[in-house]
Amino acid sequence: MTDPLVQLLPLAKVLFAFGVMLAGLRLRQPLWLSVLAGGLVLALSFHMPVLAWAQVAALSMFQRETIYLVLILALILFLSEVLEKSGQTKRLMQAATGFLADPKLRLAFFPALVGFLPMPGGAVFSAPLVRDMADELGLARRDTALVNYWFRHLWELCWPLYPGIILTSSLAGVPLARLIVYTSPCILLCMALGWRFIMRPATAHLAGAQPQAEAPRDIRAALYEGLPMLIAICCGLGFEVGMTFLAPDLPFELGIMAALLLAISCALIQNRVGPGFVAGVLRDKELYRLVALVVSVLVFKDVLQASGAVEQLASVASGPGALFALTLCLPFLVGLISGITVAFVGATFPIILGVLHNVGAATGVEIPLLPYLTLGLFAGFTGVMVSPLHVCFILSCQFFGADIGPTWRRLLMPCGLLLGCGIGWFLLLTRVF
Repeated sequence: MTDPLVQLLPLAKVLFAFGVMLAGLRLRQPLWLSVLAGGLVLALSFHMPVLAWAQVAALSMFQRETIYLVLILALILFLSEVLEKSGQTKRLMQAATGFLADPKLRLAFFPALVGFLPMPGGAVFSAPLVRDMADELGLARRDTALVNYWFRHLWELCWPLYPGIILTSSLAGVPLARLIVYTSPCILLCMALGWRFIMRPATAHLAGAQPQAEAPRDIRAALYEGLPMLIAICCGLGFEVGMTFLAPDLPFELGIMAALLLAISCALIQNRVGPGFVAGVLRDKELYRLVALVVSVLVFKDVLQASGAVEQLASVASGPGALFALTLCLPFLVGLISGITVAFVGATFPIILGVLHNVGAATGVEIPLLPYLTLGLFAGFTGVMVSPLHVCFILSCQFFGADIGPTWRRLLMPCGLLLGCGIGWFLLLTRVF
């Protein structure tokens, strides 16, 4: 009989690699560098020579999937920067304000609208707008920080512009539209939990208050300012569906890139900006840091495969129960450590997918892919939302002068319920499908 401690050794090696990533974050090293260091430690722990690791890393950078994902991410960030720096996002918010008479809806609307654009640290962009309204309503700083943070992240598992969901689709080989169908309950859950545990306590003192005068409604202005986003979303999904039927051999990423290029062109024309403006956007260092992060997690994924870590982990997850525990715990842990969706997807989903395939082959029973992808996304996203290292959470607390400790504790209940609902949704999916 094999010693149980020996069986757990591959998992311990992977957890140690994640610990190296966490140490890098604690030492304030760039996340992409921490992920690369974790991948190198993982390779060495599984007896993979440094030269072999370097070769795998070099090949990973020039794979088709890597190039497509980097291009998509760069286009998304470029669109976000154009809309932000030109003031178009703020104009869209002002145009949409007239359609929301309830002050609580307005408070949630501003960060939720910014959330449609996957800007790094985007919560700090919506913070001034939320602050102005919160001050008028007399909200506490801690409550305002939580409103700004929570409602900024409603769409992350379901919106086709977020790199995390795009990366999941690419790694698993599942059409993006189909994956979103499975993750879409997350939107309603986050709305309900945010309203019950964050918005309601924050605005309890407004009960019985007189409604404010309504701002003018201008549907034409709202549609005009929101046109680039509408183009990106509608054309992205439309191109993907069209290519599935008309050109199934072409990568779906081409449709997303075409939609983003159309949206960027629209935004540049609407704002009448010249080459100097574009050059200023391209000089933003945050764009290149996030691109480097995506490349590093893709390198980590290939190192996992080449080092034999997935095969050895399959010996630990030898049945559906162990596979469930792995899918639940690893994404949550990495999400908690990194506070970034792309990081937990890129670091853990290759492991989950490899183990899922091996368990299915060993048992002779086909294991449904999408329920496990959904569980991993719910678990990892919960870890990201409850992570005290989440950049948006830290920036929101700093902006509003809220104490991080008490503010963070207010996240435990909604995040715990979100994870519990994700487990329930997984169990339902495995019964139905």
